[in-house]
This record gives sequence, structure tokens and C-alpha cells, in this order.
Amino acid sequence: MTQVGKTQIGLTKLGTNRETYTKKAMFYIIRLFVFLSIIFVAPLAGVWLSGQAVFPYLEMPPIPNMRDSADFSWITFGVILILIVLVVAPFLFRIYRHANSIHSTDKKYGFPAWGWLGVIWLTAAWILAWTRFEWFMPLQEFTFTPLWLGYIVIINALTYQRAGRCMLTHRTRYLLSLFPLSAILWWSFEYLNRFAGNWHYVGISDFSAWRYFIFATMPFSTVLPAVLGTTEWLTTFPKVSAGLNDFFALPIPRTSHSSWILIGASILMLSALSIWPEILYPLLWLVPIVLIVGLQIAFGTRELLEQIEQGNWRQAWYASLACLICGGFWEMWNIRSLAHWEYSIPHVQSFHLFEMPILGYAGYLPFGLICVLWVQYILDDENPEHPKRY
Repeated sequence: MTQVGKTQIGLTKLGTNRETYTKKAMFYIIRLFVFLSIIFVAPLAGVWLSGQAVFPYLEMPPIPNMRDSADFSWITFGVILILIVLVVAPFLFRIYRHANSIHSTDKKYGFPAWGWLGVIWLTAAWILAWTRFEWFMPLQEFTFTPLWLGYIVIINALTYQRAGRCMLTHRTRYLLSLFPLSAILWWSFEYLNRFAGNWHYVGISDFSAWRYFIFATMPFSTVLPAVLGTTEWLTTFPKVSAGLNDFFALPIPRTSHSSWILIGASILMLSALSIWPEILYPLLWLVPIVLIVGLQIAFGTRELLEQIEQGNWRQAWYASLACLICGGFWEMWNIRSLAHWEYSIPHVQSFHLFEMPILGYAGYLPFGLICVLWVQYILDDENPEHPKRY
């Protein structure tokens, strides 16, 4: 073949690749737009229908809209606790029964040098976050992002130590793509919290709109890399999910009717959340699952759903547990940071672990599922650097 012919073939392939990437990018944008449109409009519709003013919910920085949580209710506390136990206990019992049947050979690859750099970075960031050095005061309120960047490096190093590979070294582009997706995802939860009023931030009262946006977006961008990095690390411990690869199958209808029903139900529940937040605030962590599942069925992106249909709950369990682990670090580092958040959760505002009421940690379990479902919905799991590992 002549050089001219090779050049023409190369240009043809380049044009085809560009066209493919453009189509994928447009598809990603469409899926993102549909999700965010529903999240944005549905609760505002509930506010408007209930006769409330809409514009206070659009303030930037957000105006704290904290609910009165003084009326602690043992009945509510007990009911929520029982529901949590009923959901989690079968998984724990299944794992306990099958743990001895897992015989894994842990091959150690050594903790990488860049992991030690992460340890040093995290240690320094932790000291700066929990102390009040006068020379550091101009940057004191920005310490949360360095903490989590250190965590992300360390959790990847721990994964590399056990598996010889990790997102940071073998799926770098995929890991980097999680940062902007993470910021978008958590901004959507910040928006929903304007209606639920379950938490607000302290130490940012003098922020302008743009300064608040930048200040918030940086730590928001670390959520998905931390959760999915911890999820990947947990997969190196087979006993953690013993027996969950052949658990109970959950049929999920895949028809267009079912997708419309789930999406419609999500819209109604988000509207109701903004009208009766004192009662329906748990929907903040449940409705996004219903919505994303409905959208996944509509767009055909449903890896996790297919696993659950087959009775394989390992990925769901790993993600929920990983988010709970990250939640512990979020709340611990929050407690002594200058800029931090405080909670006000109706009827269960008691028995705190750090700032979080103890039952509030249950919200991290469904949020772990949301993280995985969200990424699979947006990226469609087509990234060649993101093999199916579970």
C-alpha cells in the first residue's frame, strides 16, 4: 500500500473516531440534562403548588432552611431503626454463613511510593484542618479538599497493594472523569437539601455567590472518586461479600411503561418532599435511586440492575459499604474543620456520632448505590478503562 493510501485510511479512521466521540458526548449530555431537569423542576413544582415563594430556594449562596428537630420521637427512631435492621440483617447473615467457604490467597504487591506521598499529604492536611495557625488562616476554610485528595491517593495505593492495579494507575482517565461528575451529582443533592433542610454550612456566611460556588465545587468533586475508589478496594476482600453473588433475584421490568412509571413516581415524590419535608425527608436518599433506575431502563444503561436481577448483590453491597466508610471519614473530618456542616433531622436528632445523628449514617447506604447507578447511567459503562470487575 502506498503512503498516500495509508494516509487516507488514517484520516478516515480519525474522522470516524471524532464522529463516534461526538455522538457519545451528545448522548452523555442528553442523559445528564434529563436527570438534572427532573431534579430541578419537580421540587420547585411542589413549592409552587403549595403556595410558597419559589425564589428563596434559588438563592446563592443558599439560605439555611433548617427544620425544627427538637421534637425527638422514640417511635420514629424505633421504626426507622427496625427498617434499617430488616434491610441490612439478611445481607450480614448471608455473608456470615458463607464467609468460611471463601478461600482467597492474598498476593501482596507492596505499598507503592506514591501511596506514601499520599500519607504524608493527608497527615499535613489533617493537621492544618484541625489546628488554627495564624499564618494559615486565609486558607483555613479550604482544607476539606486536600484531605480527600490524600484519601483518594491512599485508597488507590491500598488497592494497588492488594491487586497490583487500581484506578489511579490503570484507569486514570476514568478516575479523572469522576471528579466533574461528582461535583454535578453532589450539587444536585445540595439543591434537594434546600427543600429538605437537613443540613447547613457554618463558616461561609461572608461568601459571595461565585466564591461559594468554587469553594463548594472543589470538595464536591471528590465524592465519587473516594466512594468508587473505596468500592474497588473492598472488592479485593472476597469475604466481605461472601454469598452475595448468588443471593435473591429481584425482577426489574424493562418496558417503556415501567420506566415512565418510575420516572413519574420520582417526580411526584420530589414534589411531595418539598411540601412535607418534616415527614418525607428520607426520600432525599431514596428517590434518586428510583429516578436513575427509571432513566436507565429508558436509555438502556443498566449493568447493576442486570446483576441484581440475576441475584448478584456484590457490587451493590460493596458500594453501600464503601460509602458508609467514606461517611465515617466525612463526619470525623467535619467535626473540627473551620468551615463545616451541621444537621437538623426531624424526630431523630439525638445520639450523635460527630455532628451526625447515629441513624443518619443509614443514608450513606443508599447513597452508595446512587453513586454507582449515576456513573453507569451517565457513562453507560462504555469506557474501555472501566472493565466489569464485580
